[in-house]
Amino acid sequence: MIKVDVKGCSSFVDAAKYESYVAKALDAFDVLKNETGAGNDFLGWKKLPRQITDRELEDYEAIRDKWMKKGVNLVIAIGIGGSYLGAKCVMEALSHNFAKQLKRKDAPEVVFAGNNLSEEYLAELMDLAAERNTACIVISKSGTTTEPAVAFRVVKQYLESKYGKQEAADRIVAITDAKKGALKTLSTQENYVSFVVPDNVGGRFSVLTPVGLLPICVAGFDIRALVAGALDAMKGLEIKSENNPAIIYAAMRNLLHSELGKSTEILVNYNPKLTYVAEWWKQLYGESEGKDGKGIYPASVNNTADLHSMGQFIQEGSRIMFETVLHVDRAQRSVVIEADDQNLDQLNFLSGKHVEHCNHMAELGTQLAHIDGGVPQIAVNMEVVDAFNLGGLLYFFEFACGISAYILGVNPFNQPGVEAYKKNMFALLEKPGYEEATKAIRERL
Repeated sequence: MIKVDVKGCSSFVDAAKYESYVAKALDAFDVLKNETGAGNDFLGWKKLPRQITDRELEDYEAIRDKWMKKGVNLVIAIGIGGSYLGAKCVMEALSHNFAKQLKRKDAPEVVFAGNNLSEEYLAELMDLAAERNTACIVISKSGTTTEPAVAFRVVKQYLESKYGKQEAADRIVAITDAKKGALKTLSTQENYVSFVVPDNVGGRFSVLTPVGLLPICVAGFDIRALVAGALDAMKGLEIKSENNPAIIYAAMRNLLHSELGKSTEILVNYNPKLTYVAEWWKQLYGESEGKDGKGIYPASVNNTADLHSMGQFIQEGSRIMFETVLHVDRAQRSVVIEADDQNLDQLNFLSGKHVEHCNHMAELGTQLAHIDGGVPQIAVNMEVVDAFNLGGLLYFFEFACGISAYILGVNPFNQPGVEAYKKNMFALLEKPGYEEATKAIRERL
């Protein structure tokens, strides 16, 4: 179970004020649980850990096994936003840091496309595909979102030219709408295996749908443990209590923001495996809360590396931030520091100690220094970085996000601002139907 510790905020906040925000969080919990708030038609993610069946997981494993029998060693997962960040963060967290250099081939390597419009990236991706035995997972509700649609057009044409149309169809899986949209139409025409993006689950909450589970499974990771961890977290988080970790986190972060003017939350990790968990978290909270002129800006650092870069600003810069530290209780590998006869580096005082002990002391020392420097500290604690605990962590952040956004007074499940750049881009690209917009925007340039 994920635990939240807010003692690092005690010198900054009044106890009575904190209790008032706990009351707000409990009210927001009721809104989320009873599905009476804004965006309540996008709450399908709440029930996913209980609803995922063995049959669904077996279907994903069957895709993995089929492609491995074909000798597939590269899978291009095409998607943008939540359609790739959830899978990416799980894979990065569960991977050996040097798997590529060690050339481990227990499962296909999964790489990502459709999350940018860089011509160099796409060209270099195709260089890789040409050297590998390749398959593709394409993820898009509509099939017309520009970035993934461009990437899929290129990858699809490549697969058909290399393997033939029929074999290419057996190497493409679509995750899309159940009934409508360009990708659904194409999937039916080409007889692709397809899975459904649930109508009531938004992209940034979709890691426990086929959107996240299929790529994670194909990459060789334990999706059953991931789902089990999410279910375990769900059982605790759905209990209304002031000790509920989602209540504690949502209450404190909103207090720090609204009462102390802390406009930025920095998610801090001390394990590089969690770097992309922070990227996923930034989308989750940024897109859920950043609207109506409101929101806490989500940022992240990777310590101890960033203590030698961003550490100066956090310690002594503008007092605009608080930190949420991802604390991992224990490492899964062991490295002990040995004594050295010369002791030129003067580290013999660490002889016999584990490197992770040093890491934890750096973490604790940093938190104390930052408190002294005026930066409140929230700690989110997980036991170990494995599939079970990661499933719990992701579900915790999702559940807390819904509560937090309702305290803030925004709809957590829409993203109207995302459309603004698209309209301008389509006008500049002279998309049919945008003629007047094209004329107007060119007059501004």
